[in-house]
Amino acid sequence: MADRQNSNAVKTARTTFEILEELKERNEATVTELTDAFDLSKSSLHNYLTTLEADGYVVKNGNTYEVGLRLLDLGGHARHRQRLYDIAREEVTELAEETGELANLLVEQHGRGVYLHRAHGVDAVKTDSYIGQRVYLHNTGLGNAILAHLPRERIEEILDRHGMPATTENTITDREELFSHLERVREEGVAFDDEARVKGLRCVAVPIVNNNDTVEGAISVSGPTSRFQDERFREELPAKLKSVANVIELNITYT
Repeated sequence: MADRQNSNAVKTARTTFEILEELKERNEATVTELTDAFDLSKSSLHNYLTTLEADGYVVKNGNTYEVGLRLLDLGGHARHRQRLYDIAREEVTELAEETGELANLLVEQHGRGVYLHRAHGVDAVKTDSYIGQRVYLHNTGLGNAILAHLPRERIEEILDRHGMPATTENTITDREELFSHLERVREEGVAFDDEARVKGLRCVAVPIVNNNDTVEGAISVSGPTSRFQDERFREELPAKLKSVANVIELNITYT
C-alpha cells in the first residue's frame, strides 16, 4: 500500500512539472488546450492549475494560464548558489563591453547546457536564448567546449539521453563526426560554432577548467556571420576569450 502511495505521489509531482513545462512551451494556455496534451480530465487539470496558482507558480489571465514569477525566485536562488556565476559574471560582462557583442556563460547540468549569465555589448544581436534556458550541447560552441573536456562515456550518456537533433543544416548529427570535432576542440582549446544552432549566427567559445582539470563551464562571444569573419573570428576573439578564461580559472583556484 505504501509503495502504491509513493508511486502516486511521484506521478503527481511529475505531472505538476510537466504542466509547467507545457505552459512554458505554449507561453499560455487554457484548461481545454492543456487537457488535449495530458491524459487528465478537465476537473483534475483544473485542480493542478488552481493549486499552482494559489502558490504563485502559475498566473491566470482571463481563461488562460501562464508560468508565474515565483519560479524566477527559485531560478535566481539556484543561480546565485553557483560559485562560477559569482566569479565569472563581471568578466563576462566586461567581455561583452570590450567586444561589443553578446557574451555568455554556460554550465552543464543533467546533460543539457544552462545559461547562467548573458551580457550585451553595444552591437549585440538579439537571439532566442535567455538566462536559465536549457540547450543541447552538441550544436553550440559553448556545449562543444564543455563536451570536449568530458570523458567519452559521459558524452555517450548525454547523447543517449538527449539525442542529436538538427536545428540547422550545419548541425553535427553523427556521433563519430562529433567526437572527431571535439578532439579538435580539445587540442585547440576553442570551439567554433558556424551557424550550428541558429542560422546566421556564429560563436566562439572556450572552456573554464579548474585546477583539477575538471570543466566547470564555458564562456563565449556570439554575433552575426557578417561581423564574425576571417581573423576576427579565427584569431582575435579566441585569443580574447582564452585570456578571460585564464583570469576566471585563476579566480576559481584562489578565491
